[in-house]
Amino acid sequence: MEKKQIGALFDLDGVVIDTEGVYSRFWVDIEQKYPTGIPDFAVKIKGTNLASIMSHYTDPEAKEAVLKALARFEHTMTYEIFPEAERLLRELREAGVPCAMVTSSGEMKLQRLFAQQPHLRGYFDAIVSGEMVQHSKPHPECFLKGAEMIGRRAEDCVVFEDSLLGVEAGKAAGAKVVALPTTFPEAIRTTAADLIIDSFAGFTVGDFLAVAGGLARD
Repeated sequence: MEKKQIGALFDLDGVVIDTEGVYSRFWVDIEQKYPTGIPDFAVKIKGTNLASIMSHYTDPEAKEAVLKALARFEHTMTYEIFPEAERLLRELREAGVPCAMVTSSGEMKLQRLFAQQPHLRGYFDAIVSGEMVQHSKPHPECFLKGAEMIGRRAEDCVVFEDSLLGVEAGKAAGAKVVALPTTFPEAIRTTAADLIIDSFAGFTVGDFLAVAGGLARD
């Protein structure tokens, strides 16, 4: 079998940083104050970008209030990196595997993240933010763009995701997908992910290569 050069595409929230539970509580509160009428709204929007979320608010005043509340919330948020995720990123860097952060988060949030955790930026060869794509997950655009930015084909990449829409997007892009149940402990186990792991603890570069199916590094 011809060997190809591989890459890694990491979602951010719930994969690299421990924020999904906090976001869930925020959106549950917002739904009570500014109801969209969508059942389980906080769950349905997981993995989607801000433009997609805001499209559910038809009242301009409600939309403005939600945006302001989100800005205040993210401004005061503490961004904690999952230690084992950082360890894997470091080992992939040392092994010469290019990595991209592929997130639905916006540029302002990323600026605050890197202000708190400046070393995190160095683990990634490229970053795809929510503003850089026209279509939100489960559309594969974000992962296709991430793969292109690190000089890889999406089918030669491994995606790390915690959301149902993210897993769908990764598979639609043609990538191998490793799912983590940090956000959807039960439902994530019913997805079409190629591998489901409880956390990055014990997950090595060797495991990464096994998921990639024998594809080679540089």
